[in-house]
Amino acid sequence: MTVSHATTSIGIDQVNHQVNRSQLATLGLAGATRLPSPNRSGMTRVLHALILVCVLFQLLGSNFLSRPLPGEVPEISMVLHQYVGMGSLAVVAAFWAWTLVRNGETSAVRLVPWLSMTGIKSVWDDTVTQIGRLTRGTMPDDTDSAMISAVHGLGLLTLTAMAITGTAYFFLGTTPTGRLVLSLHKLTANLMWGYLIAHAGLAVLHQLLGNDMVSRMFWRRITTKS
Repeated sequence: MTVSHATTSIGIDQVNHQVNRSQLATLGLAGATRLPSPNRSGMTRVLHALILVCVLFQLLGSNFLSRPLPGEVPEISMVLHQYVGMGSLAVVAAFWAWTLVRNGETSAVRLVPWLSMTGIKSVWDDTVTQIGRLTRGTMPDDTDSAMISAVHGLGLLTLTAMAITGTAYFFLGTTPTGRLVLSLHKLTANLMWGYLIAHAGLAVLHQLLGNDMVSRMFWRRITTKS
């Protein structure tokens, strides 16, 4: 009975994978004939790790910041926050550039599908599929489906906005425009906290359920039969 149930589950997942392929091909998306590989290139792994370190450093370190008054020398914590923030902007810019040239991995179009009705429809259809999996007591797909890719893209967009507004405030200072930019920076930082907690929580849940997402993202390659 257990073997039969497992076989049935594998069969359903294979059918879903083929359906996703067919939907992508019907929608006419670039690279629609195959889903992105679950493997990550060395460059993607390095950039992802750098982004994680930068985000954790900035968000955790922000709890210990005190902005200097005019004429005061900023504390070392503030100086580090400023320069690591500008470094974060360089890292996330490098990641966006890499998504434009890498092959076999999630493309920039799948990370930001909101610019076309075709992309929006693919995210909607995949979201309905993932909700259906939940209603059947199955965890959502942990591959680079349209919805998952779009969620990752939202996280990258939030990080990009946080880095841009932080860098802009560094140069604008306490001017009226600078204060507005600082408010936006704090808003994006709060959004980043929410995304980070949800993203990490789901990754841990998948890990506990046997989907080895952490090692797959950082060091292990999946071997597939041709």
